[in-house]
Amino acid sequence: MLDPSAGVSAPQFALGEDQIAVRDMARVFAAEMFAPNAVAWDEARHFPVAEMRKAAVLGMGGVYISADVGGSALSRLDATLIFEALATGCPTVAAYMSIHNMAAWMIDAYGSDAQRKSWLPKLCTMELLASYCLTEPGAGSDAAALMTRAVRDGDAYVLNGQKQFISGAGAGDVYVVMARTGGAGPAGISTFVVPGDTAGISLGANERKMGWNAQPTRAVVFSDARVPAENRLGDEGIGFKIAMAGLDGGRLNIAACSLGGAQSALEKSLAYMKERRAFGKRLDEFQALQFRLADMATALEASRTLLWRAAAALDRNEANATVLCAMAKRFVTDACFEVANQALQLHGGYGYLSEFGIEKIVRDLRVHQILEGTNEIMRLIVARSLVGR
Repeated sequence: MLDPSAGVSAPQFALGEDQIAVRDMARVFAAEMFAPNAVAWDEARHFPVAEMRKAAVLGMGGVYISADVGGSALSRLDATLIFEALATGCPTVAAYMSIHNMAAWMIDAYGSDAQRKSWLPKLCTMELLASYCLTEPGAGSDAAALMTRAVRDGDAYVLNGQKQFISGAGAGDVYVVMARTGGAGPAGISTFVVPGDTAGISLGANERKMGWNAQPTRAVVFSDARVPAENRLGDEGIGFKIAMAGLDGGRLNIAACSLGGAQSALEKSLAYMKERRAFGKRLDEFQALQFRLADMATALEASRTLLWRAAAALDRNEANATVLCAMAKRFVTDACFEVANQALQLHGGYGYLSEFGIEKIVRDLRVHQILEGTNEIMRLIVARSLVGR
């Protein structure tokens, strides 16, 4: 006989009371602090540092950072709840906060005790802002081909090279940089924590982008930038491993931001369709449009389920966690972009106007299919797990 008690020890498809409370807290914060300003921030290209620091007061600057350095010490599943909730107010700002958390986690997970105590308390309060520096002009999807070099010189490393598409650059106080200390390939890469005011760092122009306008994106150029050797995370040669470990969580975070943006787009559509009338009926009374709403809601719930599954796997350090994170990132960002695009269509011409906020969500979510590893690379990760290299 099978033991009927084996499957009832803990809910697998339900959140606990504490998780619901954390999610609701983040959702209320986003509604009060992000949502009323999101369109204006987008138009002004304003980076809302003050508002993010208010989120950090509530523990969202170091969501899964250890408590001994000021973090909230929550799980990756908890983080997906928080970033989804924040993104209902503004996907752009939520996405930057997710990148900041990812960079901080790399220091927490791979840094020495001295490094952790030096950097993390102020990162958790967002007094210091972090940026993740992997991508280069000639090394995007092929990240292991990066050319930025760090040469040992006594008790320091001298960095030369350029990083591209760096979120928060210019406003950032801490750059977590992957640079080449050895030969070609992944084994020649190391990771450094580089203060933003280091001599020899210069910045490109703030890029003009389709979306994500409420966070700066610049090139970061290193010209004989001296970085103390004590700022290297871990041993030489493990930097690519550190970068990829960060991206497992980063992919969950960015998927959660897509989910929050798409959820907001669906809610805006439901409200609009209750008010808008055509041919003598409200839009939500047309069965064809009801079916479209049903498909949108189903896509969001399927996305949420896969995202939570992947987050739980990463929390448990399951062997297939990286593959599940890739699956979730690809599926969720594709599905949620389509939901947002359908929401724009349901709004008709009004969806194309900035004041309704829908077109901003569409623009913001589009880049989620590219960053933290393109969705084509996500497919490659999954495919290799199935058929080998």
